[in-house]
Amino acid sequence: MGSAMEYPQVEIPTHCKAGVVVNEGPDFHVEVQMVPVPQPGPDDVLIKLNYTGLCSSDIHMMQGDLGLPFMSAFGVRSPGHEGAGVVVKVGANVKTFRLGDRAGIKPMMDTCGSCALCWDDKETYCKGAILTGLMTAGTYQQYLVSPARYASPIPDGVPDEIAGPIMCSASTIYRSLSESNLRSGAWVVFPGGGGGVGIQGVQLAKAMGMRPIVVDTGESKQKLALSMGAEAFVDFKEVTDPTKAVVEIADGVGAHGVFVTAPAAYKTAVSFIGDRIGGIVMCIGLPVAGSMMIGADPCLYIFKNLTIKGTLVGSRSDTAMALDFARRGALRQISEVYPLNRMPEAVEKLRKGEVAGRIVVNFNWEE
Repeated sequence: MGSAMEYPQVEIPTHCKAGVVVNEGPDFHVEVQMVPVPQPGPDDVLIKLNYTGLCSSDIHMMQGDLGLPFMSAFGVRSPGHEGAGVVVKVGANVKTFRLGDRAGIKPMMDTCGSCALCWDDKETYCKGAILTGLMTAGTYQQYLVSPARYASPIPDGVPDEIAGPIMCSASTIYRSLSESNLRSGAWVVFPGGGGGVGIQGVQLAKAMGMRPIVVDTGESKQKLALSMGAEAFVDFKEVTDPTKAVVEIADGVGAHGVFVTAPAAYKTAVSFIGDRIGGIVMCIGLPVAGSMMIGADPCLYIFKNLTIKGTLVGSRSDTAMALDFARRGALRQISEVYPLNRMPEAVEKLRKGEVAGRIVVNFNWEE
């Protein structure tokens, strides 16, 4: 892991700045406020975050539209689940981190560690999982306590502004790519691929030998997608029949895999498979609970050997793999950086769907 050889003791403040949700629900907004700095227990580390990514799931948490309890039910005021920073205090029992080590916070703050799911690399489905930014304070808050066993070491060569989004978006899409079992050379479609999760998926798919196609709209997203390794970009507002365009690109047959990161794309996801036998649709993006359905005539599944499968977020091992891709230069910066005082503006931009790639907030920069 990346660390300083001699990291001096630092003065830890009693309070720190955080993005706090106000008026939780459909009319929420975010304010930057001062909140207490938590203290680590004997098995914990205190991490001072340098960057947090902003994820669409944060919007769901603040709106409370996923069918989960509200953040306030757990006494949580700050969402967020992809942060990167440095360890500034270490619990008495901790042997895996030292002062100055770099560390990241993921969508899961911890799991039980002792159930069959945790033992079988399905830890993110653990019934005892603690969700970061919902059940405990999230990465919109600069100082966070994490169980040492669940914090992710960040290797040298991966800047914090890249490492932050890897904690969620890159590790999540890596998990989905891995579970799809698609091989090198496969055509893979990313509807909504100009967003944060999709654009990291484009880079990872390319690095894994696959052939990415992005379906999205807008010049900025097209430029980003092609620069990050997409072989083709289909603008669904400019093309009369996006499905036909995708099928033609994919050898005139159809995609081997479709990775749905934008919930609005579920309604057309199966169509991109075209006449491909053995295609798979991977469900990743979270829609508002009960708002979306995906499926097809059972005969389609039978005659085309079609699979529809969902994956949640990445495990600790998935995060480590995604960080290694970044260390080797296969995951590049896809973020627009905002200063801390403009976090509320950045959240609104995300809520309106105006972000190409990812937004990250720099806790050490204010205008």
